[in-house]
Amino acid sequence: IFDKLCVRERLAKPERGKMRVHKISNVNKALNFIASKGVKLVSIGAEEIVDGNAKMTLGMIWTIILRFAIQDISVEETSAKEGLLLWCQRKTAPYKNVNIQNFHISWKDGLGFCALIHRHRPELIDYGKLRKDDPMTNLNTAFDVAEKYLDIPKMLDAEDIVGTARPDEKAIMTYVSSFYHAFSGAQKVSQGTPSNASLPSLCFCSLGFVITSSSDYWLSTIPWLENRVPENTMQAMQQKLEDFRDYRRLHKPPKVQEKCQLEINFNTLQTKLRLSNRPAFMPSEGKMVSDISNAWGSLEGAEKGYEEWLLNEIRRLERLDHLAEKFRQKAAIHEAWTNGKEEMLQRKDYETASLSDIKALLKKHEAFESDLAAHQDRVEQIAAIAQELNELEYYDSPSVNARCQQICDQWDSLGVLTQKRSEALQRTEKLLETIDQLYLEFAKRAAPFNNWMEGAMEDLQDTFIVHTIEEIQGLSTAHEQFKATLPEADKERQAILGIHNEIAKIVKWEQQLVPQRDQALIEEHARQQNNERLRRQFANQANVIGPWIQTKMEEIGRISIEMHGTLEDQLTHLRQYEKSIVNYKPKIDQLEGDHQLIQEALIFDNKHTNYTMEHIRVGWEQLLTTIARTINEIENQILTRDAKGISQEQMNEFRASFNHFDRKRTGMMDAEDFRACLISMGYNMGEAEFARIMSIVDPNRLGLITFQAFIDFMSRETADTDTADQVMASFKVLAGDKNYILVDELRRELPPDQAEYCIARMTPYTGPDAVPGALDYMSFSTALYGESDL
Repeated sequence: IFDKLCVRERLAKPERGKMRVHKISNVNKALNFIASKGVKLVSIGAEEIVDGNAKMTLGMIWTIILRFAIQDISVEETSAKEGLLLWCQRKTAPYKNVNIQNFHISWKDGLGFCALIHRHRPELIDYGKLRKDDPMTNLNTAFDVAEKYLDIPKMLDAEDIVGTARPDEKAIMTYVSSFYHAFSGAQKVSQGTPSNASLPSLCFCSLGFVITSSSDYWLSTIPWLENRVPENTMQAMQQKLEDFRDYRRLHKPPKVQEKCQLEINFNTLQTKLRLSNRPAFMPSEGKMVSDISNAWGSLEGAEKGYEEWLLNEIRRLERLDHLAEKFRQKAAIHEAWTNGKEEMLQRKDYETASLSDIKALLKKHEAFESDLAAHQDRVEQIAAIAQELNELEYYDSPSVNARCQQICDQWDSLGVLTQKRSEALQRTEKLLETIDQLYLEFAKRAAPFNNWMEGAMEDLQDTFIVHTIEEIQGLSTAHEQFKATLPEADKERQAILGIHNEIAKIVKWEQQLVPQRDQALIEEHARQQNNERLRRQFANQANVIGPWIQTKMEEIGRISIEMHGTLEDQLTHLRQYEKSIVNYKPKIDQLEGDHQLIQEALIFDNKHTNYTMEHIRVGWEQLLTTIARTINEIENQILTRDAKGISQEQMNEFRASFNHFDRKRTGMMDAEDFRACLISMGYNMGEAEFARIMSIVDPNRLGLITFQAFIDFMSRETADTDTADQVMASFKVLAGDKNYILVDELRRELPPDQAEYCIARMTPYTGPDAVPGALDYMSFSTALYGESDL
C-alpha cells in the first residue's frame, strides 16, 4: 500500500520474526509512519490489526486511501471528494447518457468509467458501440481495459455493482481516484501511445487563459468606453479624443491579433480532437468563441458610440464656445454703447438752455430714443444667447447669467431715465416758447434801432481824426460794444467743431471697422480652403484603400473556395497575400494621420467620399482576421488530409460539393443547405438521424457547417467504404507481412471487442507456412467486406 500511495518513502526496517510481538511491532511502525504524515487514527491499535479485526482494518485502509489517494486531489478551488467529483463531471460532460452526480448510482451502468477511459485514450474503447442497457458489458470492458492498458488494478466486481441498489461509495471513489492519478495533467499513460492520442492539457489551459484575458480586457474596456461624462472645455475633450486615438492605435491592435489567434487556436484544437477521435472541446459558459465574437461586437459598438459621442461633444463645445464668444462680443458692444448713457440722461442741462438749445436737445433726445429702440433687438439677442447657453449646459453659465441680468437691469433703467428726460425737455420747451414770445414782442419794439446799428457800422469802418481826449474816449467805448458781439462768432465756431467731430466718427467707422471685417472674412476663407484640402486629401486615399480592402477580401474568398492547385499551393498564395497586406499597413497609418488632422480642424462631413475612418478600420481588421483565419483553415485541411489519407482528387470533389450547396457564398453551409447536400449524396434520413449528424459536424450548435467539419465528416463516410484489398493490407501490416495472423497479435494491436470479434470469426490458416494457432485474415476480409461496413 505504501509503495503505491506514499511516494515511496523508506519506512523503518521491519522485524523478521513471526511471533505476535514481532507482528505488533511491525504494524506499529506502519501506524507511526501514517501518523507522521498527519493522518489521525482514532481507536485503531496494532493489536486489533494483528488479531484480524476486519472492521478496524478496513477503516484504517480507507483512512490511508483518503489521505494519500484522494485528499491531495484539487480541481479549481475544490479539493478531495468535491474536487474528484468535479473532475469526473468535466471529463464526461460531452458524453451521451453519462451524468455524474455522486460516487454510487451514477456509475452503475459503467458508461462513466468507459467515458473517462475514452476521453484520455480513445483508441482503447469504441464508445459508440456501448449501450446503457448493458451495464455488465460496460463495467467489465472498463475494468479489463483499465487493468490491461492503464495499470489500474481491478478493485471492483461488475456483479456486485449491478446487483446492489446503491454501490459502495468509498470503493467507487477509491477506484475513480486511480483514474485521476493516471490521467491528471494529461500525461501519457503509455510509451507506445501515438502522439495524437492525448493532447496536452496545456492547449486547453492556454486557450482558457487567452479567453479569460480577452474577457477581462473587454470587461475593463467597455465601461471606459461607456463612461460618457462630458468635460467643460474643448481642450479637455480634445484630450479624451487623443486618448481614444491612442487606444485605437496602440492598445487595440494587439487585441485584434489576440482575438484572431484565439480563433485559430480554437479551430486547430477542434481539428486535432476530431483527428484523435475525441469529443469537441466545449468552453465553459460565457467563454464560447461565439461569446467572444459577441463581446467583440459589443466592444466595437461601444467604440463607435464613444467616438460619435466624443465628436458630438466636441461639436457641442464648439457651438458653446462660439455662442459664448458671440455673447461676449455683443455684450461688450452693448456695454460700450451704454457707457455714460445713464449720466447723460440724468444731466439737467436744459435748465439753463435757450429755446433754440432746448429744440436742439429735443432733436438729439429723439435721435437717442430711436437708437435705443434699435438696440432693443441686440438686448433680446443677448438674452436669447444666454438662454441657449443654459440649455446646452455651458459650464460658465453663472457668469453669463449674471452679466445678462446686469445688461437687462441697465436696459430697464435706461428706459425709465429716457422717459423722464423726454418729459422734462418738453416742459422746458413750453416755458421757453412763452419767453420767446416776449422776446419777439421786444424785438418788434427794437426795430428803430436798426438804422442806428447800420450807422454805427459805418462809423466803425470810417477813418477818424480826433483832437481831444474826450473824442478818443467816445470811440473806445463804441469799439468795446462791438467786441461784445464776438462770442456769437465763437458759438458758430463750436458748432463747426461739433460737425467736424461727427465727421471724424464716420471716418473712424469707415477706416477701421470695415477693414477688420474684411480681414476676418479673408482668414475664414483661408481656413475653409485648408479644410477643403484636408477633405480631398483624406478622400483621395480613402477612395483607394476602401476598394482595395474589398477587393482583397473577395480575392481571399476566391482562393479559399477555388480548386486551383494543391492545398500547399493555396497556402503559399495566401501567405503571399498576407505579406502584401501587412506591407500595406503604412498607408492605413497615413490615412489615420489625415483623419486626425480632419478631426483637429473640426471637420465633420466630407462630400468627396463615402468612406469614413470607422469603415476603413473595420474593413482592415476584418481583412487581417480573414486572411489569418483562411490560412488556419487551409493548414487544418492539410492536417486532416494527411491524417486521413485523403487524395487531392477527393479534396477537389469535397470542395466542389461544398461550393455548390453554399448558396449564400459565405464559406459555410446552414442546416438546410447541408441537408440538401446529404440528400443529393443518397442519404435517406429522418429528423433524428439528421440531428445526430448535425451534432457531429456542428458540436457548438451554431447552425453552420464549415468546410473543415464537412471534410472531416466526408472523410469518415468515405473511409467506411474501404475495399477488401485495403482491409487485407491493414491486417498484413498488423501481421508483420505474414500471410496469417496470430491471436496474440490481434489482441495486442486491436481494441478488445474488435480483437475478440475477429478471433471468433477467422478460420484457421492452412497454407504451407502455417503455424499452430494461425488465422486466415484474407478469407475473413473477403467475407467481411460483403457483410458490414469497415
